[in-house]
Amino acid sequence: MTLRMIAADQAAALLRDGRAALVDVREADERARAHVPGSAHWPLSRLPDSPPPRAEVLLFHCASGARTSQAGGALAARAGAGEAFAVEGGLAALRAAGVPVAEDRRAPLPIMRQVQIVAGGLALLGAVLAAAVHPGFIALSGVVGAGLVMAGVTGFCPMANALAAMPWNRRAA
Repeated sequence: MTLRMIAADQAAALLRDGRAALVDVREADERARAHVPGSAHWPLSRLPDSPPPRAEVLLFHCASGARTSQAGGALAARAGAGEAFAVEGGLAALRAAGVPVAEDRRAPLPIMRQVQIVAGGLALLGAVLAAAVHPGFIALSGVVGAGLVMAGVTGFCPMANALAAMPWNRRAA
């Protein structure tokens, strides 16, 4: 069982008509930065056992639509008996279709974007230092690359955990 795709303008029309409920499957750090007010939150990393929102149609979305379509089977299984779709293009497409999006620019960047910035910066630094100072600095790039491979294979990312503990990523209770 998978989710069928729906164009964002069709999803927006269903939402305006009150026939659909929107379910955001992004992680909490992504949702904190931008979300559709009133949407349910079912992060893919820990799908809830709770029943889906009551609506004629369930619309699932992530940032771009990729994660939603990849997790379509798991989402469809939890969607219940009604119709369920993945929104093509995700949040960006919903915004373009006129669905209101609440934004908090003060919220930290999502953790995975922070990992990409730090890992890319360290790899670049290792390459520059290896060329300009000493060839041994290439090891920095190698260690970062090995860490990224390990994170991809195991699903455990020490850099993400360290960044999540940083003061700018802590939420006030």
